[in-house]
Amino acid sequence: MATPARLLEGVDRPALGAWFGTRLGVLVTSVTIAAFWSYGDFKDSFLERWTQWDVDLFIEIAKYGYRGDPAQPQDAGLPAFFPGLPMLIRTIHIVIPSWELSALLISLVAGTVAMAALARLGGAGTGPKAVLALLLSPYAVFLFAGYSETLFLAFALPAWLLARQRRWEPAVLCAMGAACVRVTGIFLAVALIVEFLVADRRWRVAPCLLAPFAPVFAYTVYQWRRTGDWLAWQHAQQEGWGRSLAWPWEAFHTTWDAAFGVHNEFTGAFRVELVAAVVGVALTLWLLVRRRWAEAVYVGLPLASLLTSAFYLSIGRATLLWWPVWLAIGSFRRPAYIVTVLLFVPLLVSEIALFTSGKWAG
Repeated sequence: MATPARLLEGVDRPALGAWFGTRLGVLVTSVTIAAFWSYGDFKDSFLERWTQWDVDLFIEIAKYGYRGDPAQPQDAGLPAFFPGLPMLIRTIHIVIPSWELSALLISLVAGTVAMAALARLGGAGTGPKAVLALLLSPYAVFLFAGYSETLFLAFALPAWLLARQRRWEPAVLCAMGAACVRVTGIFLAVALIVEFLVADRRWRVAPCLLAPFAPVFAYTVYQWRRTGDWLAWQHAQQEGWGRSLAWPWEAFHTTWDAAFGVHNEFTGAFRVELVAAVVGVALTLWLLVRRRWAEAVYVGLPLASLLTSAFYLSIGRATLLWWPVWLAIGSFRRPAYIVTVLLFVPLLVSEIALFTSGKWAG
């Protein structure tokens, strides 16, 4: 029987070394920042500092379901979160009493799968460098926290790797897992269909490519039965965060005004959203020029939805899911790669400081 060590490929070891090494670095950085931020008085525990924003909401769903805490006013935004991560937090909580620790451990374990898959996608020359670039990128703080990005990548990256190997059945199963975690699973499912049409076309396996849409349909039906609203997810986005459909130029104008017309705690975040939007558009165009149709669909479709929201929100965090950009950076020549990564590090440290202090970090 194969041992765990024998199951690892050559690129897995540096990828996992980067994963656990940067986890330790983020941990030490957050503790150090907390010591200086509170002048040596640790007012909040480590777990409390890492339980901010959406993590609280995931845990609330895990505890109480989508009705939320019965002792508090009902949160209309809860249906915006897919059930995959809350269900897993609740399951892990059976063994681990701390809800907050359960969320962190899910990200830790899921990341080992995601980083190994990303390294294998890039191969020996590019893969480990792509992993390190992702882990040092500005928004990588959310790969440490109990957010859904890491768990999504733990399903989506193996799905893409298996699709590249033309192993459609296991690829579809992984994509179904991704669709339980984030709405981005819909765009992954569409991209897999495009990849199939471009590269394979063994029509006998084509019907299974519809399976990743099933979790999204099931969740829609569940929310309809609970609320009577077929568009509960979309309305939760609007009621919880003010996100509604808008023309692209209107969304850009609103975001530009928020980034440069006023000065408050969100000003810097909106400026980052604008930069991330430019990166996303450039990446999509580059993929189209390279005729990497499936990846262009995977990046371009969710980006289009974000660019037609009332204002730009979470585009910076969405970059974590755009593995083509990390593979591209991993293919940079050594000087350009080193400069890029060194530019990332201070931005990541600032994001860790923002997030663990309870400020908006994206």
